[in-house]
Amino acid sequence: MFPQRLADGYKSFLNGRLAQERERYEELAEKGQHPEIMLIGCGDSRVAPETIFDAGPGEMFVVRNIANLVPPCESDTEGSYHGTSAAIEFGVNALEVKHIVVMGHASCGGVKAFADKAPPLTKPDFIGKWMSQIAPVAERLGPVGDDRAGWIRRLEWAVVEHSMSNLLTFPAVRQRVQDGRLTLHGAYFGVATGVLFVLDPDTGRFEPCTEG
Repeated sequence: MFPQRLADGYKSFLNGRLAQERERYEELAEKGQHPEIMLIGCGDSRVAPETIFDAGPGEMFVVRNIANLVPPCESDTEGSYHGTSAAIEFGVNALEVKHIVVMGHASCGGVKAFADKAPPLTKPDFIGKWMSQIAPVAERLGPVGDDRAGWIRRLEWAVVEHSMSNLLTFPAVRQRVQDGRLTLHGAYFGVATGVLFVLDPDTGRFEPCTEG
C-alpha cells in the first residue's frame, strides 16, 4: 500500500501549492526548466534544500548523495555508472547554471561512519567505498585528538571544500569558472540550530549567512 503520509501530503499539495501556482507548473511543462542554481547536497532527510531555501518549482537543480561528495572527473567511464557526474554534466552543459552550491551539514552520517570505521552494512559496502574518497582529506586534518566532535565538524567542512575542488576537474566547470559564467559556493547547515554557514572565498572560513 502506498504510504499514507505521502498520499496525505499529495492531497495537501493539490489543494495548496499546485492550486496557487498552476500557471507556473504549466509554464515549466511547456518551456522546460531553466534554473540558475545547482545544489549538490546530502541525502539526509533533515537537510532538504528546497525547504531550507524556500525554493519553488523550477528554481534549483538539486543532486543529493551520501555526504554531498563530488567525485573527480573520470575520462574512462566504460563499465561504470556516475550519477553525480552525470548530473553535473547536465546541469552545466545543458541547463547552463550560473551557480553550483555544495552544501554539507552537521551530524552527517556518512562522515561519522568514516570517522568511526563503521562495519559494512552489506557485503558490497557501497557506503564504505563511496566514503573512501575522503581518506586523503582526513589525513590532511591530522589526528583526531581530544576534541572528537570538533574534528568531525572540521572534516564535514573539509568535505565541502574537497567536493568544490573536484568540481574543477570537470573541464566544462573549470572553463566556465574561468570565463566568469559559473561561480562555485560552499555551504554548511546546522541541523540543530538552523544556522547556514557560507564559505568565504577570501578567508577560507565558513561564516554564518546573514540577511543581505
